[in-house]
Amino acid sequence: MDLLNTLVDKGLRRELPTREEALAVLATSDDELLDVVAAAGKVRRQWFGRRVKLNYLVNLKSGLCPEDCSYCSQRLGSKAEILKYTWLKPEEASEAAAAGVAGGAKRVCLVASGRGPTDRDVDRVGKTIEAIKEQNEGVEVCACLGLLSDGQAERLKDAGADAYNHNLNTSEATYGQITKTHTYADRVDTVQKAHAAGLSACSGLIAGMGESDEDLVDVVYSLRELDSDSVPVNFLIPFEGTPLAKEWNLTPQRCLRILAMVRFVCPDVEVRIAGGREVHLRSMQPLALNIANSIFLGDYLTSEGQAGQADLDMIADAGFEVEGAGTTTLPAHRADALAAARAAAAQGPCGSSAAEAGCGSACGGCSGHEAVPAQAAAEAPAPVPAGAPAQAPAGEVRSDLVAVRRRGAGTDLAPNA
Repeated sequence: MDLLNTLVDKGLRRELPTREEALAVLATSDDELLDVVAAAGKVRRQWFGRRVKLNYLVNLKSGLCPEDCSYCSQRLGSKAEILKYTWLKPEEASEAAAAGVAGGAKRVCLVASGRGPTDRDVDRVGKTIEAIKEQNEGVEVCACLGLLSDGQAERLKDAGADAYNHNLNTSEATYGQITKTHTYADRVDTVQKAHAAGLSACSGLIAGMGESDEDLVDVVYSLRELDSDSVPVNFLIPFEGTPLAKEWNLTPQRCLRILAMVRFVCPDVEVRIAGGREVHLRSMQPLALNIANSIFLGDYLTSEGQAGQADLDMIADAGFEVEGAGTTTLPAHRADALAAARAAAAQGPCGSSAAEAGCGSACGGCSGHEAVPAQAAAEAPAPVPAGAPAQAPAGEVRSDLVAVRRRGAGTDLAPNA
C-alpha cells in the first residue's frame, strides 16, 4: 500500500503524518491488518529494536476519589466493588515495588486516586520514592498523583522521581462528556508542569469510550505536540457500577489499528500497551508487541491482569527481549533532549538552582498494574476466558471479562499468587 510505505518513510524520519493519513490507518480493512502491523513494526524496530520495557504500578491509595471521570472504577459515586484503602506506608509500597522489579520491571509507577496531591501528600510520596530507590538500584520511578500545583513537580523530581504520568485520555472536543470536575486544559497544564521541572512526561489516552476516529487522532496529535516521552494506550475496561459499563466497542483488530496509528504519529516515543490489553487484545497481544515497545506487568490498579509469568513467556515466544536496567529506553536524540531539559530545570532564573531561588514551577485516571514476580505468578490463571467473543452484543455488560483485583498492595495476599 502506498499509504503504508509513506507512513514508514515518515516514521523513520520522525516526520508527522497528515491527519488524513492517520485517519486512513484507522479505516484500513481486516484484510490489510497484517500489512499495517508490519509497517508499524518497521518504525518500532528502527527506534527500539526488539526490546520490551516492563512497567510495574503500585496503587498507593485506592478508591474514594472526588472526581467524576466516567471511565474510572474509583470515581465519585462508583458502585464498582473494588479495593478501597488510604495511603500505603513507604515501606509497604517499597515491598510491593520489589515484587515488580523481581519480575523484570524497569520502571515502578506510583499511583494515587484523587484530584491532586496536597503538599503533605508530595512529602509522603517523596519518602516512598526514596525507600524504593534505596532498595532497588537503578529502578525508574514515575508518579501519577493527579493535577499538580506550582512547585510540586520540582519537589517530586528532587525526591528522585524520574517521570510523571497524567493522561489526556480523549480529545479536547469530547473531554467534557467524560469528566465534569476538571478540564482538558487542567490536564495539559499538569503535563507541562512535569516537563518544565525536568521530569520525563508520560501522557496517553483511553480508547473505547465511544469516541470517533477523529477524536483518537486529535488526542494523539496533542500528545505529540506536548512531546510526551511515553504514551500509554489504555483500552477501556467497562466496570459495572460506572457510567461506561456498557461501552464494549473494541475488537482486537481495532486495538491493533489504534496502536499502529499512535506509532506512526509518535514514532520515536515509548508506546505502552496499558490497561485493558488482556480484555480487548486477548490472543492478539503478541502481535501488538510488533508495534508497542512497552507493557505493564501483572495486575491492574483495580482489576486483575494476565499473570506475570505469562507476560514474560509471551515476550520470549514472540521473539522479543525484556529491556535491561542498564539500557536507555529512549533513542539517543530524545534521551539527550530530556537530559538538557533536566539541566535547564535545575537552574533558577539567575543561574542559581531552582531550590535556592525558590522559583517553584519553571513556567492521570490511569490504568495501573502491580506486577508479579515470575515464580509467584507462574501458576496464576489468566482472567479472560478462552474463546471469548470479540465484541459483546450492543448494550450487554461483559462483567465476566473483568475480574476485580483482590490481591497485591493494600491486601494481605501476594499479587496473582
